Amino acid sequence: MKKTMILAASLAAAAAIPSAHASADLAKAKACMACHTVASKLVGPSYKDVAAKYAKDAGAEARLALKIQKGSSGTWGPIPMPANPQVSDAEAKTLAKWILAQK
Repeated sequence: MKKTMILAASLAAAAAIPSAHASADLAKAKACMACHTVASKLVGPSYKDVAAKYAKDAGAEARLALKIQKGSSGTWGPIPMPANPQVSDAEAKTLAKWILAQK
């Protein structure tokens, strides 16, 4: 009985955590990969560069989630990042967390 409960709790916890692959798929589905890649600059900075820039910034996740939805300009040069209103608050948070985890 205890083994079954522990297994069920472990599976529930694992299901609640989005996988890295799922977040990459979300980035593709929301057109983020049209301008960004994980490892190299495209139109915008690579996700690794973004993660490095904000590595010591405790409020980075919330700010990045907002930038994903509302857009931004001037942070990485003259090319603005357009707003992406099709991204929900939860999706923006998931994407920001995934971006910041890139090494």
